[in-house]
Order: sequence, then C-alpha cells, then structure tokens
Amino acid sequence: MLTTQLELTDTVEKDTLPTLIFPSEDVLDSVEKRRRRQMDANRATALGNNYQGKLDIYFKTADGAAHRVYTTVWATTNEHLALKSGTNLPLRAVVGFDFY
Repeated sequence: MLTTQLELTDTVEKDTLPTLIFPSEDVLDSVEKRRRRQMDANRATALGNNYQGKLDIYFKTADGAAHRVYTTVWATTNEHLALKSGTNLPLRAVVGFDFY
C-alpha cells in the first residue's frame, strides 16, 4: 500500500483537480518505476471500464505536496489519466495506485 510511502496525504475531490498545479518533471526517478506506473495505470483503466471500479490515486502537486483522489479511471495515455468526472491527471504527477 502506498499510504506507508505517502503518510501525509491530503484527500481531494476529483472536481478540484483542474485547479491544482502539477510538476513539470516526473515525480518518479527511475525508468523501472515509470514502467510499473504505466502498467498500473493500464490496470486501473481496465478496472474502470470493466467493473466501474474505483481506486486511490496518489499524486504530487508542483509544491511537492502529496495528495490522494478516490475515483474511476476511464482511459490512460502516455501523458494523462482520464477520470470519470471528465478531468485529466498528468501521469508524470502520479506516484502510484491503491487497488482494492
């Protein structure tokens, strides 16, 4: 579970995501971690499309603050996650996912 890595997370509503400022650089420091994140993003999309399942997405904003959003992922690209509310979350800001 990522909560041990990001103990001080602020839970935000998906509707507030467009008001946040995200980092311009990737929050993950290795190619392997980025590959894992992409695989998890694809898994989150399958969960959302096949089962309308929700999950926690942990991400960071430009100020380095850790946040969590509980939502459904509808689509994944190399750059963004498309969420149920019609908002996008830059993949470069995502630290990881918690699947239930």
